Amino acid sequence: MSLILAIETATEVCSVSLINKGLPLATRESAGSNEHSKLLTPFINEVVLESGFNLNEINAVAVSMGPGSYTGLRIGVSAAKGLCFSLDIPLIAISTLKALTYKALNDEIFQLQQDNKTLYCPMIDARRMEVYTALFDQNFNEIKPVQAVVINENSFAEVTTQTQLIIFGNGASKCRDILMHNKNITIVDNIRASAKAMALFAESSYQSRDFVNTAYFEPFYLKDFIAGKPNVKGLHVKE
Repeated sequence: MSLILAIETATEVCSVSLINKGLPLATRESAGSNEHSKLLTPFINEVVLESGFNLNEINAVAVSMGPGSYTGLRIGVSAAKGLCFSLDIPLIAISTLKALTYKALNDEIFQLQQDNKTLYCPMIDARRMEVYTALFDQNFNEIKPVQAVVINENSFAEVTTQTQLIIFGNGASKCRDILMHNKNITIVDNIRASAKAMALFAESSYQSRDFVNTAYFEPFYLKDFIAGKPNVKGLHVKE
């Protein structure tokens, strides 16, 4: 038996799923703003309890590794590491964009659009007109590596001369007006990250013993965190 706890906190979604042999048994998730630190621990306890197991029976923890929200990733990875150390079990890291692509390809809206001439472009909002993105084929092979991209009207032009491109994720909708002139681009709304979408990759990594070093693992932030200046009356920060 492979019992894996999956944690997804890279975006606005806080999601936890208990996976048995590649199949989600129980899932909890919320898309509320800034709720990760409040909801993550209760969600973990709830999915384990609902599935009829206890924490000591978990074989591994899988965590969404990014790219995504700096704070969200820190919360998820810290919780995952804590569980791995306390239970003496391995840690599995799953690409957020790859799992998001799995989620999209298993959504009903995509059932008639899967072919070898279509590429899939998950997008995670990185504020303003910037997104974290990559390109995958229908077999989840990475065609173009993860990168931070500022979207303009010429974005993906070199790709869409030869293929159809489907864009989704929480960074997709803000690109609609800029990219709508390209007839080979389809933008799909309401595809959100979910711990359930990590199940296939988590199971595969567990079976192949593809684990990361729990002590030294860091999320894939892609960009350095830049803290804003405190806006508190009477507090001055030296340049």
